[in-house]
Amino acid sequence: MSNPLSMQQDRPDTGLLQVNVNSILGSRAIAGATIQIFDNSQPEDILEEVTTDVNGQSEEISLPAPPLEYSMEPSAQQPYSVFNIRITAPGYESVEISGAEILSGQTALQNIVLMPMKDALGTSEELFVIPPHTLYGDYPPKIAENEIKTVSETGEIVLSRVVIPSGVR
Repeated sequence: MSNPLSMQQDRPDTGLLQVNVNSILGSRAIAGATIQIFDNSQPEDILEEVTTDVNGQSEEISLPAPPLEYSMEPSAQQPYSVFNIRITAPGYESVEISGAEILSGQTALQNIVLMPMKDALGTSEELFVIPPHTLYGDYPPKIAENEIKTVSETGEIVLSRVVIPSGVR
């Protein structure tokens, strides 16, 4: 386990996470699904474990988050904490989400749709990866586009700003 004091210094605030779990068959709520939360920096240690109620919802789970000030102005400090979530339910394939973002003072909602088991062994798991936010991830620079586009191009044209045609009043 990590040193709780260092975690408090890095993430003194809290944010909330609520998970909604449904079956792909008829969008029925799955009661009794197990939700495990892991810190992204220590993926082996379970931080929280809860189960869903009859509506397929978890309680709101309080998780550590960076200070609210980090999200008020652009800065080099990442304004959110990153967690992994594993959802399991009897008779369904498990799902793991890597990269769920938690902001200070906000409730993150995570909707999950589980598929019935395909095999009798019950070993399948689906992984969804949420990439880092574009402000903090390592992404290539945007490719510059011409401000004025020719009409002969096929496909849709996306303008850089809102333009209202003169015929619309």
